[in-house]
Amino acid sequence: MNIQIFGKSKCFDTKKAERWFKERRIKYQSVDLLRFGLSGKEFDSVLRAVGGIDNLIDWNGESDQITLLKYMDDKVAKEDKVFDDPSLMRTPIVRNGKQATVGFCPEIWATWE
Repeated sequence: MNIQIFGKSKCFDTKKAERWFKERRIKYQSVDLLRFGLSGKEFDSVLRAVGGIDNLIDWNGESDQITLLKYMDDKVAKEDKVFDDPSLMRTPIVRNGKQATVGFCPEIWATWE
């Protein structure tokens, strides 16, 4: 199992995810999403695993960019905007190979073991 947790340093769900894996003694790699972002291949892999860009966006965010994204119809333009600004993504993004989840999803992670 090769777990990567992409998150924001001040995100409570990211901290909960790290604690969940730590309690089960599952090794993981933690990546600061705001500092390092996702590579192009990682971004595409996560999009396929979570079912599209709308599941990756943090719709509860308070950014003006979120409001703009609500009215965008062009899927590719949305993907480009979110890829360029990782703060618009919901966290944590937890990857295990080609599998990925967005948000705190221990019921899915338990099946990865």
